[in-house]
Amino acid sequence: MKFSGKGRTLKALFAGIILAASANLSAAEYSASFKGTDIHEFINIVGKNLNKTIIIDPAVRGKINVRSYDLLNDEQYYQFFLNVLDVYGFAVVKMDNGILKIIKAKDAKVSAIPVVDGKNPGQGDEMVTRVVPVRNVSVRELAPLLRQLNDNAGGGNVVHYDPSNVIMITGRAAVVNRLVEIVRRVDKAGDEEVDIVKLRFASAGEMVRILESIQKPASGGKNTTPNLLKPRMVADERTNSIIISGEPKARQRAVQLVRQLDSELETSGNTRVFYLKYAKAKEMVDVLKGVSKSIEVETKAAGGKGATKSTSKSSLSIEAHEGTNAIVITAQPDVMGSLENVIRQLDIRRAQVLVEAIIVEVAEGDGIGLSVQWATMAGGTQFQNNGASLGDIAAGVYEARPEEGSTIINSDGTTTQNPDTKGDVSALAGVLKQISGMAVGYVGNDWGVVLQAIASSTGTNILATPSITTLDNQEASFIVGDEVPVKTGSAASSGNDNPFTTIERKKVGIQLKVTPQINEGDAVQLIIEQEVSNVNGNTGVDITFATRAVKTTVLADSGDTIVIGGLIDESIQESVDKVPLLGDIPYLGNLFKSTSSSTKKRNLMIFIRPTIIRDSNKMASLSSRKYSLMRAVQLSQQEDGVNLMPNTDVPVLPEWGQSPEINPEAFDFTRKNRRAPEKAFNEKAEETQQANPIATPVPTRVPTPDPRNFQQGAR
Repeated sequence: MKFSGKGRTLKALFAGIILAASANLSAAEYSASFKGTDIHEFINIVGKNLNKTIIIDPAVRGKINVRSYDLLNDEQYYQFFLNVLDVYGFAVVKMDNGILKIIKAKDAKVSAIPVVDGKNPGQGDEMVTRVVPVRNVSVRELAPLLRQLNDNAGGGNVVHYDPSNVIMITGRAAVVNRLVEIVRRVDKAGDEEVDIVKLRFASAGEMVRILESIQKPASGGKNTTPNLLKPRMVADERTNSIIISGEPKARQRAVQLVRQLDSELETSGNTRVFYLKYAKAKEMVDVLKGVSKSIEVETKAAGGKGATKSTSKSSLSIEAHEGTNAIVITAQPDVMGSLENVIRQLDIRRAQVLVEAIIVEVAEGDGIGLSVQWATMAGGTQFQNNGASLGDIAAGVYEARPEEGSTIINSDGTTTQNPDTKGDVSALAGVLKQISGMAVGYVGNDWGVVLQAIASSTGTNILATPSITTLDNQEASFIVGDEVPVKTGSAASSGNDNPFTTIERKKVGIQLKVTPQINEGDAVQLIIEQEVSNVNGNTGVDITFATRAVKTTVLADSGDTIVIGGLIDESIQESVDKVPLLGDIPYLGNLFKSTSSSTKKRNLMIFIRPTIIRDSNKMASLSSRKYSLMRAVQLSQQEDGVNLMPNTDVPVLPEWGQSPEINPEAFDFTRKNRRAPEKAFNEKAEETQQANPIATPVPTRVPTPDPRNFQQGAR
């Protein structure tokens, strides 16, 4: 069969179309639009399209909403998959066998994340770990800076290893690559020459201060010297040396100036006064005296010129002036510089810790008792496990009966009638106090019977939320309660009159004693002593107390709530007093026994939440929250008013940040229409508000604090 030139052209065109179609089929493209799609369905679709086996963590839930107007190839589609999961807080961990595992991003750093290097650093949002060696910079100082740039909430992590001076970075590949580039540039910037100048007479810290003052421009002037030509100087107080870096000529000028200034003083010493801002002068003196002794020992061991002056005890004096909270130091310049550096590092604003505790105790109990006691002239039954016994009741009744007055016949035949004598009811009253519930008695000619029955139900729900703020490493205590007198002894005279009794007062209530220690980061170590006590009741001897105490040491992060102790107690008590044999007769035996049963359940939990306060803004925020809560409660009470006293004004705290102003007329009690101080204060506040109107929220009723909201605090 023959084909013309035109036929051969059509055949070639047809073959090209087939090859193009095949190429399109081999390079698949995917749409990336999902609206309200369940995340599990989204993952299944991607896994099917990319032919990947995917394991999904049970905690992965949610719906996906994303819109794309472009078609994506395999690589773009996979990166799109990682990007979407990153946005919704999840991460993909690729296993060694090629299986993908999807977990929460914050848990990814402890999973089997692949370790990559510079040849295959990873890309996009895939989770990787990178080990970066650092040659010129300390990783201990560099790691905290990198943590601020890393996505710590999304599973990122930066860890340094001092012995090898390396940094291990975990996170999204794009973020890790950026941090690696920062490390390389910082490490390169530190690769420059430095000069170290050891001082013999002057203080390194003071010398650096003088040199930096020389580099600063005059007041109101502008510094035209380029930063490249300015030397950088750091004082090493340990060796009393100065480290100078920068451009060679700038270093040379700085070294020459340092050597000219490092000359011996003509005087034998100098005296300076240091006014402390935060520390106590008396406590600081003890520290400085110990440090100065160590400096003298080191100076003697090192020898050299000036050692004899520095070690002279007569030239060193450290005294505290408590009136101005200042320290007066007389010492040689090198010792003075070291002591000044110690003062500067110790006289700092110490962080504070707000410790909030919550004590929850829920208890309930039920009890029931039934007792039958009877007696005749010949005998009877008597039981002690259900209140008063029949013998005690009979004795009390006997003592309470009145006695008829006697009749006396006189010698002349007349009679004298003595008045009747009332019985003593105190014994009967004491017996009746022991009876709870119902007691029914009957007395016949020569027999009597008493029936006692009681059913009780008790419930207790205690919620206490004490809180206390204290300085770091400073013990603080908090107590709210009463002092209960407890009898400790008694003595009587020989005539047994005017007895003397000694008592001791015991504190009961809620006690909290805590010593916080702030560790690295936001962790707080707490030494806690928590006690909740109350009067349990009276016994035959004295008062009894119920005490719940916890003494422990715990570690918690700032703002986290932890449980430090708890008790779950359940008890059942049964008591049966009966007459042998007769009490075992079915039904009829109840007439010859006394039965008592009770159940008690108690749940007790103690929680603690520490919050670190590092600055005044944090303190103001926490104080404002507590203050506003109390003011809202007062506004609610003011709205309700006082029962039976409608014209009484309820005092209310001023708004946070406003200083209270009280009208002097409030204390003029000679006026007929005098007003209470609180009313005068409120009227004064209204006048101020009219002059300077401010937005004041409408008072709303504040419910009783719910312990479930305890987790919601300032972080």
